[in-house]
Amino acid sequence: MKKKVLLTGGTGFVGKYLTQMLLNKGYSVSILTRTPKKNTDDISYYSWDVSAGSIEEKAVLDADYIIHLAGESIGDKRWTVARKKAILDSRVQSTALLASVLQSNNKKVKAFISASGVGVYGALNGKGICTEDTPAAHDFLGKVCQEWEKAADTIAKLGIRTVKIRTGLVLGKDEGFLKKMAPLFRRGLGSVLGDGKQYMPWIHIHDLCAIYLLAIENEEMEGVFNAAIEDSTTNAIFSKTLANIYGYSLWMPKIPAFVLQLTLGEMAILALTGRRISNDKLLLLGFRFEYKNLDLALRDCLNK
Repeated sequence: MKKKVLLTGGTGFVGKYLTQMLLNKGYSVSILTRTPKKNTDDISYYSWDVSAGSIEEKAVLDADYIIHLAGESIGDKRWTVARKKAILDSRVQSTALLASVLQSNNKKVKAFISASGVGVYGALNGKGICTEDTPAAHDFLGKVCQEWEKAADTIAKLGIRTVKIRTGLVLGKDEGFLKKMAPLFRRGLGSVLGDGKQYMPWIHIHDLCAIYLLAIENEEMEGVFNAAIEDSTTNAIFSKTLANIYGYSLWMPKIPAFVLQLTLGEMAILALTGRRISNDKLLLLGFRFEYKNLDLALRDCLNK
């Protein structure tokens, strides 16, 4: 009998790719979503409304594994007070809702695997390399990731193997942050952001989804894991590489930090700061990244 994987956020960028990978590996997939689609031969859809605290419990009770990706996008809108609350609540309350179903029904899934972010280490610019033991930051993203992971820990306390994937910038075909960057670079208008020295810990979506698959299949995998390439890519390197793929050298002036701050407000820290990330913990488990070269990863995403 096929093992059943329940996905939250399954209709999003990462969720769609992961769904296909799971199906290809012979798993049965269910998706919790606010707007359920018609079931197919491969995928079952269930409804939930996190803000209302409602959920079709059958989705959880039938699952062998849960992969929790749901959460409001960090970079889609300016960080108003209301937006910040939505970003935090969408992660913490959704995890709490899943935990309540598991606890009230004494349901023991084989593993609960939650997304998190390298933003837990804060808006850093420096030479230090963040490992999973690096203290969490006290800025907005740091606090969001901390609360997100604390919510997942309540499921670990139920005796369920829990894995938290701290994800870097995800590269994918026509999706993710490349969807915003590529059009400008395609027109020859690409530029460096700020001083360009900020690190951009990236990961190809194929490798990220393979890490989630590993978290299902490797019972020794538990706790937090960084999911990013450790190659010291800065914004200047990333921008130069992307421009080269489109056949030109950067010629536009750097976009000053104050312009981004005026345009994006507090959210400008996403563009102006970064951090170096260690992935040694994953490598020690035997995981091997398929895409370790930025140029090749970008070419795959851009069909170049």
